[in-house]
Amino acid sequence: MQYHLNGFKPGNYQVPDAARKPYPDPPIEDLPSKVDVLIVGTGPAGLTMARQMAEFHDIKTCIVDKSSGPLLFGRADGISCRTIEIMEAFNSSDMVVKETYQLMQNTFWEPNPDNPQHIRRKEKIADARIGLSEFTHGIVNQARLHELLLDGMENSVSALRPHYSREFVSLDIDENLTQDLDAYPITATFRRVDAEGQGRSETVKARFIIGSDGGHSQVRRSLGIELQGDSANKSWGVMDILLNTDFPDIRVKSFIQSKDHGAVMTIPREGGYLIRFYVEMDMIEEGKRATELEVTEKDLIAKAQKIFHPYTLDVKEVAWWSIYSVGQRIADRFDNRPADSPESVMPRAFLAGDACHTHSPKGGWGLNTSLPDTFNLGWKLASVLLRKSDPKLLATYGTERRKVAQHLINADKELSKLVATRPAASDTSEKARVDTAEIEAFMKRQSGFVSGTSIEYFPSYICTGHENQRLAPGFKIGQRFHSALATRMADGKHQHLGHLVKADGRWRIFLFAGAEDPTDVASEAYKFVDFLANDAASPLRRYTPKGRDPDSVIDTYAVFQQKDLSMHDLHDFLWPAKGKYGLRDYEKVFHPQDGNDAYDLRGIDRHAGCVVVVRPDQHVATILPVSDHDALSAFFDCFMLPHL
Repeated sequence: MQYHLNGFKPGNYQVPDAARKPYPDPPIEDLPSKVDVLIVGTGPAGLTMARQMAEFHDIKTCIVDKSSGPLLFGRADGISCRTIEIMEAFNSSDMVVKETYQLMQNTFWEPNPDNPQHIRRKEKIADARIGLSEFTHGIVNQARLHELLLDGMENSVSALRPHYSREFVSLDIDENLTQDLDAYPITATFRRVDAEGQGRSETVKARFIIGSDGGHSQVRRSLGIELQGDSANKSWGVMDILLNTDFPDIRVKSFIQSKDHGAVMTIPREGGYLIRFYVEMDMIEEGKRATELEVTEKDLIAKAQKIFHPYTLDVKEVAWWSIYSVGQRIADRFDNRPADSPESVMPRAFLAGDACHTHSPKGGWGLNTSLPDTFNLGWKLASVLLRKSDPKLLATYGTERRKVAQHLINADKELSKLVATRPAASDTSEKARVDTAEIEAFMKRQSGFVSGTSIEYFPSYICTGHENQRLAPGFKIGQRFHSALATRMADGKHQHLGHLVKADGRWRIFLFAGAEDPTDVASEAYKFVDFLANDAASPLRRYTPKGRDPDSVIDTYAVFQQKDLSMHDLHDFLWPAKGKYGLRDYEKVFHPQDGNDAYDLRGIDRHAGCVVVVRPDQHVATILPVSDHDALSAFFDCFMLPHL
């Protein structure tokens, strides 16, 4: 798809440039007085949280932001493989894949040894993330991703829409009520900032609050939580531009280092014409912010033109630009519980996204870490509110996501040093020259983290069973369930197994059967399915409310190695009767594809098979032998609450 030919225009890319118009600011509606979940901030973390909560009609959610309407211009640009996998869980990946620029190559440029004032290409290589997922790293306007999340919210059973033009003022938590799940210990005050309601105060009581209100988070400050880390002392400029140039790699992601004028990183944007430039600027005086520097977009363009010499940059339009500083900080805790609290202490306030970790944008980690923050938190909070899980589950959010944020901070420090040179030609200090090969090596080494596919959570009661990892080494416990294609038995459709794990709060059990005939009642696969269906200790029997569909809490799928099976010969639990008419579900049984065998791809033990339990956020929770029914029951019994 191509767009922005005659100038950048935000909005729905399915609408032609000539007809596309920015959305008007939405009407102002009164805030509700009492909600289950209050979200402050409509960035990627806040909207992902709201998108998940919108799936549950019996959870009342409110999301609030100071801006007058949805984001129109880009901030973050990169959409990692893992983020697109998450968008697939929201049934939105097709549009993301269709509209994004897909990053396939990287180039590295450095001073020409024969003429150091000129740059020369050192190398062009395939992007290191290719092949880590069924999706490819993409580049798209952050506002467009927001729009897809907003559309999903509004079209959900909750018809959830943000409340704009509200400035967060204060937060009070009644500590006497925090351990009573039925109570509303949160009192948040907001001030209207629109012309009509200017200065008017509104108060919301909530069971839980999520601060996703950015690096200067007022929610974080109200909770007395500090950001710890390094202060920023280096400035970079960022701009999205339409230009003509004779630079040969303008449609390829490029790292460019000059001899005397610093560095630039370029990232092609969606639509075929727009380009993002990250331009290295000067050091910042101690105590100053990057936004206080007297810099304009013309300064960024002039600096970039010097770095690109001998190539020319004829900039026709600057769609958006900003100046920022490089600083890496992380919150000492991600919820309101005192440090070192036991997991039995229930948190009522959470931080997510830039509110609890800040860094430079060059690695494309901001959105791609913020969005998974609340993808981790959302299902846990919904499960607790719906009385499906013990409130202790909420303590795992900070434990799991703070580890990821710390990895991000460390990686960003390293990358910031690698892509930076000295601040200006007038600087007489020793130049910290880094060969572009070191940047390339860094990107390869960090490819799994950058793509989001190697994010791994600590062992815990929801990430366990590591002694059985040998049964399926390719489904690493704690990492996301690495999708593989399989063929649906009922109709021959090719299906990505990972795409069966939707953001609906349900757990998934994948049975990868061994070599035995699964229609044989003596086989381990048949006995496993019969256990799920009929045994009193089965987690499906224990945790599925009476009268609900058998897959309403824990959804089960089976992959059999035999390809000549008939659905009606299998245990009827695998083609269950559902809904008010008791219609049969024929989409739960698969066999491996020829030449693309999931058993081979993920190293599954063909003789014994295995059971893979997948969390609602798509991470592998445990792997078990097919015969170990007791261990499966014990896993869910550790945190789930039986329905009476």
